[in-house]
Formats: sequence, C-alpha cells, structure tokens
Amino acid sequence: MRILNLKLLNFRNYAKLDIHFNPEKNIIIGQNGMGKTNIVEAIYVLAFTKSFRGSKEDVVIKNNCDLARVEGTIQDKYTNDYKVIIKENGKKVKINNTNIDKISDYLSKINIVLFNSEDLKLIKDTPNTRRKLINIELSQFSNEYLKYLTYYNKVLKQRNMYLKTLYINSMASVDYLHILTNQLIELGLKINTYRRDFIAQISEYVTENYFKITGNSHLKLIYKSDFNDQSKEELLKKYQKEEKHDIMLGKTNIGIHRDDYEFQLDDYNLRDYGSEGEQKNAIIALKMAEIGVFREQKGVIPILILDDLFSELDEEKINNIIKFIESDIQTFVTTTELDKINESLKKGSSIFKVSNGTVEESVYEK
Repeated sequence: MRILNLKLLNFRNYAKLDIHFNPEKNIIIGQNGMGKTNIVEAIYVLAFTKSFRGSKEDVVIKNNCDLARVEGTIQDKYTNDYKVIIKENGKKVKINNTNIDKISDYLSKINIVLFNSEDLKLIKDTPNTRRKLINIELSQFSNEYLKYLTYYNKVLKQRNMYLKTLYINSMASVDYLHILTNQLIELGLKINTYRRDFIAQISEYVTENYFKITGNSHLKLIYKSDFNDQSKEELLKKYQKEEKHDIMLGKTNIGIHRDDYEFQLDDYNLRDYGSEGEQKNAIIALKMAEIGVFREQKGVIPILILDDLFSELDEEKINNIIKFIESDIQTFVTTTELDKINESLKKGSSIFKVSNGTVEESVYEK
C-alpha cells in the first residue's frame, strides 16, 4: 500500500498544498512549528478521519477558515482517491468522489502504522493509552469490531447515566439497568474475542522481533480482562455483585472498557522491573510487529510513519528499527535535522524541506 499524492486545503498551517511522494522513502525535515508533522498528520487523517494528536477534530482547520480538506490517492490492489472534509459541526468522507454515509464503512481502507515519540511511553502509560492502540489496529482489520466497540461505548454511556438516575431515585425500576447490563455483556464477549485473538497473534511477532533485537526470546504480551474465560452467566453474577457499588459511584466498574495488556519479560512485568532500554526495545518490537500482522494476516503492507523518533532514540535503537524496514514498505520520517537520520535510510529518499507552510522537494544524493 502506498500514498501517491496528498492535497491539502486549509489544513493546519497549509492554505493549499499538492505534494507527490516517493513510493519507498520520504523524509520531511523542518524546525518545530514549521509544519512537518502536519503532513504526516494529514496522511493519518486521510486514513482515520481524525488526528493522532488527540485534540478536537476541528482543530486541524486553519484559522479563520470554515473547513479543512484532505485528499489522497492510495495505490494497493487497486488505485482509489480518498477525501476527508472536516467542518466545525462534523465531517464527510468520500471514495472516488462518492459520499460514504457511515464513517465505519470508510475506515480500514487505508492501513497505517504510526510510531512516534509518545509511543515510547506506552509501557509506563495508562491502560487507556494501551487500549487505544489496540482499538486503532483492530479497527483497521475489522469494520465489525469497530461497530461492536462503538455500540458498546454507547450502551456503557446509557448504563452509567441510568446508574446515576437510580442513585438519585431509589424507586426507579432496575429492569432497564438489567437490559443494558445484558447488552453490555453480549457486546463485551464479542470484543473480548477479537482482542484476545489479536493480542495472541501480535505477541508472537513481538517475541520474534525482540529476539532479533536483543537475543532474548522471552518477551510476550498478556491480555488482562474481566471477560477472559468467562461465560455470560458468570459475568451476570459479577455485574449483580457489583450493582450496588456501581449505583453508588454512578459508573460501571467492570467490563472491557477496563481491559489492559502488559509486557512480560522473563515472566516479570516490564513496566515495574524493566530498564528504560528494555522498555524502548519492547515498544520497537511491538510497532514492527504491527507491520508483520498486517502483512501475514491481512495480506497488506501498511504505510509506515516514523514521527520525530530520531531525536528520542540512540543509534543502536534507530538501527533496530531500520532492520525491520524493507523496500516494499512506504516510509515517512519527520525530523528537525537530516544528520540525525541513518545513511541507509536517507539513500534514495525524497527530501521535503518544510518552512512556514511551504514545501521544497529534492532527492537525497551523497
């Protein structure tokens, strides 16, 4: 899979941009605040219809403009044109200029593996951050998973609201709560199956990759969930036991919205017992494992984005990443200094120099 070109209108600091990419390696260089990350952010928005920066969706709209538009041509088995239009009150998506009514029907078409400096905190970060990564990856594999997850979150919100109603009004019927609980369990069991299978698959690649990096073959991912190995009847008993506690707190205290997974090295939690170097190598193994899962399980080679990593990693860990980058993976690298990029990665790359919303292209030669 490759992105051939990108067109931006009123996106971040770009009033207008039309850029064509190298099918293999692209290096985007510029000082902080000049717009280099905005380009890879736009590629990500084209795939997911929202930014990886975690901010409000309409924040990508250039100041004093009504909308932002991102367009790109993606080459895979077929070549298709994709378009995302973002306004303050919502967004629209198109494929080959045809409106797609449901965002869920648009997602999973463009596959991306993003690796940025924030990912280096993944092991030490919150369970919510780790769940978010798995949800993003699974949504690229299965529209069905995304629909289950969206519905689950809707039912969870309804259940939490009704728990607050029951706290305020003890005479309110619990029948509606039990209906919502049943829906939550049924959806949670489906989501649990997807996550369990995916983490088991990716764990195999993580183990293999970590061995290639360090010579240690004992890194694995462990999926932790209230739903693991539980029947619907067993889960109903769990929810019944927690019902009064849930009403008192006004929130649902068990469920797949509390799932987590941990990195275990030699059967120890890497978060608590691993060195910073071991943790970073584990995350490199994980991010490169995502490529392996796409390649082997979906038959797709995703687009790889390495956003501002080379200022965060030493030469050894940079080389650990590079050894996994093959010529058939279209790669985007952002950096403030070209000298920080490994020579083998620079060779044959298209270089895009960014300054105040303008882009100058060249080919790296030495």
